[in-house]
Amino acid sequence: MTLERFVAICMPLRHGELCSTHGTLHCILIIHGVSSLPWMISVYIFFASASHSFYTKSDMCFAEKFIFHSWQGHLRSAISQFYFLIMVIIITISYFKIMRVARAASGQNRKSTWKGLRTVVLHGFQLFLCLFQLWCIFIEAAVLQIYPMLYINVRYFNYIMFILSPRCLSPLIYGLRDEKFFVALRSFVLCGLYKKQLSN
Repeated sequence: MTLERFVAICMPLRHGELCSTHGTLHCILIIHGVSSLPWMISVYIFFASASHSFYTKSDMCFAEKFIFHSWQGHLRSAISQFYFLIMVIIITISYFKIMRVARAASGQNRKSTWKGLRTVVLHGFQLFLCLFQLWCIFIEAAVLQIYPMLYINVRYFNYIMFILSPRCLSPLIYGLRDEKFFVALRSFVLCGLYKKQLSN
């Protein structure tokens, strides 16, 4: 998403060439393949290491149950930190250049400059929230060892805060800017008490 925005703003004449449907499909397949490789290895090691009695136990299901060896946990942490570092570098460099181009394109119009920068900052904040989910595994593992009963609540919080809300943030904010949507939402939230008619 970051690189697509970078190409669209910083290289608009090459956007159609670089962000074609065919190229996007290949990028999505590569991203899914690279990101699923560590989990596939963990699952294979799990099936090779788990005893028959493990399958008959009644217990909570979470990712830490698939880790039988200490080196698996260290490898999982190293991969998450590597992904985090690479994505922070890509997002920071891309959005720094995007903000420079947006400021230069706006010229002396401060209102337009502020509007463009605000949109860029919103997208950056949204991506950093998504990025923080790579740290959730460390928080959840620590909570599981210290307060096992709190583990489920922390997982729900992390899911809503760092997986669900970043994906809802942008549509909600853009929707609230639309007058008709805002009026309809306000009427819905106030259970129909707000009776202002929508303008055509």
